[in-house]
Amino acid sequence: MSIEIKVPALPESVSEATVVTWHKQPGDAVARDENLVDIETDKVVLEVPAPVAGTLGDIKAPEGETVTADQVLGLLEEGEAKAAGGGTGKAAEEPAPETAAEDDGKAPAANGDEPELTPAVRRLVRENDLDARAIAASGPGGRLTKEDVLRHLEGGSAAAESASAAGDTPPASREAPAAKAAAAEAAPTGEREERRVPMTRLRQRIAERLVEAQHNAAMLTTFNEVNMGPIMDLRSRYKDRFEKVHDVRLGFMSFFVKAAVDALKRFPAVNASIDGTDVIYHGYFDIGIAVSSPRGLVVPVLRDADHMSFADVESTITGLGVKARDGKLSMEDLTGGTFSITNGGIFGSLLSTPILNPPQSAILGMHKIQERPMAENGQVVVRPMMYLALSYDHRIIDGKEAVSFLVAIKEMLEDPARLLLEV
Repeated sequence: MSIEIKVPALPESVSEATVVTWHKQPGDAVARDENLVDIETDKVVLEVPAPVAGTLGDIKAPEGETVTADQVLGLLEEGEAKAAGGGTGKAAEEPAPETAAEDDGKAPAANGDEPELTPAVRRLVRENDLDARAIAASGPGGRLTKEDVLRHLEGGSAAAESASAAGDTPPASREAPAAKAAAAEAAPTGEREERRVPMTRLRQRIAERLVEAQHNAAMLTTFNEVNMGPIMDLRSRYKDRFEKVHDVRLGFMSFFVKAAVDALKRFPAVNASIDGTDVIYHGYFDIGIAVSSPRGLVVPVLRDADHMSFADVESTITGLGVKARDGKLSMEDLTGGTFSITNGGIFGSLLSTPILNPPQSAILGMHKIQERPMAENGQVVVRPMMYLALSYDHRIIDGKEAVSFLVAIKEMLEDPARLLLEV
């Protein structure tokens, strides 16, 4: 019995998605709830699991194809997996395991260490009569990519040219026309190589929102600097005990989140947003934390950060970071947010101008901690200093409010006891 594998319901405001990776190929055995394919929206990557155990049949939507909600991605034959060459779709049409292995560019079915290939890679391997196991793989999890095959073909062409120069000309039949075309397409012109790669949906969405922020807000940035010495001393004294008690490391971000929440309570406009001709003042504090993931920059949200302890903040941020790295963030993790914090300092940035995360009206930028000479009480002393940047929408936040907000954060960070006493 054939079961249709369909695109799941997409998040609100998302109309389409892109097929990213098929983890199974036609004829492969599939266990119930095993992930078959990843599809990418402009916000998250969704996994499509197998509803029953069986064998994967035809793939209706190959990698790279744009799909919509409820569209058929492929077919699944319910029941025990069939033997090699006896599956559904193309696999069923192939007369014998040995022939099927040759057609697919794989080793004979008796060899169990054959690599998994995407349809595009499988086709390129088959057209050029290659052994997939002999090609160095550079993709995630040791997967073979199209670029790996093309690179292998280029190396073969170079070897052929060397052999020809030495008087050992290989048979022309060894280089198929498809190989020549693929190699010509990938070969650089001189040393001025160019490569055209489609933007991922997430990258398209990031670009769209950044341009939107520039066009639709009167964005301005104010700067200040903070002496991180007091926080560094406090963290040094209690980090081991903190980790032992709460089973999470004490970082700097929890201090900034708590300071930001306290400052937002004093200056409600910084926590507000604009909707048409209305100003929406949020009575809650959902803080977005910018996180760099393999797919690009994402901003998961700490819900009700004003009710969270330092340990809660640290553990939640750690968990969101792991989910971002593994591509497991949900729409709930990324939706909303009334204020954001981004830390370019982890990459070595000394000073930058963060861009607003619409519809939020402000974002705080942290930067690298660097020892600098400072004048204190007529003396020059060296302090671990960090530049802070607050970008804000001048339509709703006046300069005085923005500067006062940043000064409030500075004062609380330089005297951490105020965070506990809320003064």
